[in-house]
Amino acid sequence: MGLLMNVHDFISKYRNHPVLFIGTGISLRYLNNSYTWDNLLKYISVELKDNSEYYLDIKSRCEDDGIFAYDKIAQLLEHDFNDSLVKDRNGKFKDVNDYFYDQMNKGINLSRFKIYISNIHSCLDFKEEMKDEIAEFKKTRKNIGSIITTNYDSLVKNVFKFNPLIGNDILLSNPYGSVYKIHGCTTQPSKIIITENDYDLFENKYELIRAQLLSIFIHNPIIFLGYGIGDKNIKSLLKTIFTYVEFNSDEAQRIRANFLLVEFEKNSLSHEITEHDIDIEGFSTIRINKIKTDDFIEIYKSLSKLSLPVSAMDVRKVQRIVREIYSGGDIKVKITEDLDTLRNSDKIIAIGSMKTISYQYQTSSEMMSNYFNILDESNSQLLTLINKHTIHSSQYFPVYGFGQICSEIENIQKLQKQQSSNIENSFSKINENCKTSHSKIQDIIEDDSVTTSNKTNAILWSIMENKVTLGDTEEFLRNFNNSLKTGTNYRKLLCAYDLKKYKIIDEVFQI
Repeated sequence: MGLLMNVHDFISKYRNHPVLFIGTGISLRYLNNSYTWDNLLKYISVELKDNSEYYLDIKSRCEDDGIFAYDKIAQLLEHDFNDSLVKDRNGKFKDVNDYFYDQMNKGINLSRFKIYISNIHSCLDFKEEMKDEIAEFKKTRKNIGSIITTNYDSLVKNVFKFNPLIGNDILLSNPYGSVYKIHGCTTQPSKIIITENDYDLFENKYELIRAQLLSIFIHNPIIFLGYGIGDKNIKSLLKTIFTYVEFNSDEAQRIRANFLLVEFEKNSLSHEITEHDIDIEGFSTIRINKIKTDDFIEIYKSLSKLSLPVSAMDVRKVQRIVREIYSGGDIKVKITEDLDTLRNSDKIIAIGSMKTISYQYQTSSEMMSNYFNILDESNSQLLTLINKHTIHSSQYFPVYGFGQICSEIENIQKLQKQQSSNIENSFSKINENCKTSHSKIQDIIEDDSVTTSNKTNAILWSIMENKVTLGDTEEFLRNFNNSLKTGTNYRKLLCAYDLKKYKIIDEVFQI
């Protein structure tokens, strides 16, 4: 089992969009409120009975040759939990009972046990010390095709903004830009897979899910994050693939070469990938690539810097258009190599040579609407399209932040001067009624003494005068109504935020 190469060189050889297979270890790494299977069941048991011995008694009944069957433990615990809540309607778990009866009135029968599991995982409590690493994690999403996870929480959806697919939705999906939640999700307690019965039903249905995901497994690099080398989820995946692919074929060798298992090793800064043999029932051993490290940032940076002929974002956009074509209806499809013959209202997928087709992914307006996503991803490739747009001198356009991650923006000094000038001009026209003492944007919005038409100028004044923090401003702008992001009010405030946060210190804007 020799050294193959370092992780950056390994990932740089990918020729297709990698797929992440994410397990509990990632949630444990980034969240304060995450649990191993054992600790989750223990926590629920202690909450239910106010002692730890109750859980140990159940656990002792589900052991075979030193191995504890947590699905059987969950089965027993679910029975006791549900029975206890039936007998204690308004006690400690009143909110769980309230939700249960509300759903029963709608004809939906849920397990109180799974409702409580959903409640436990419903909020994301991020570890402050992992903030920088999570930021690097976000930057990978421009190159990630899709994600498969066994976790219940919404961490992956929060970081990647991908579309979550649960249960039968997995069978009706398109792969790019999706999170396949194969063990269920907190948003749908009925589909959580945790007990012995759940797993029995899951195995019966999983053949269809395996078939749906098989194409992804075969054609894309797979990176396992948050799993140990002996995890049954990895073994199950490998067994699925090599049930359909001839074990000693060239295709099998190519698939194996694409696998990477990232195994956590505390305090290790290793970037070296080695080969490792995994014993798979029916196939003897399968050799895959493995890295043992605590330096996940290096892995994320390698993924973020990966250069592919077509970005995953482009593929997702094409998928949406193709889906409209498949759906039929009034959509019209024209095939042409001359884009000038098409009307502006036409949906276009251009297929042809670079000589005959000019392609732009996002307009300047779309870039402003996606401002934070672009910065989160450090998407310099997309930002080169600024060079193809005409940014009028009176237009609010936040170029300072974009310039931090893309060095190829032409006329950037001119664009920066335009941005500063436009904000300075707006600032100079703000009347006294807008100059409040509020330190929170929400307080400005709720202040009746500031008229609706003056709200934006009041917020602008507070941003430029440092009355509100950049953190509060960012949160306000990130949560801005998407349908209003094309309006002047959003653009003006975004440019003020961008200028205050990213303008070079020795060029600080002087009012």
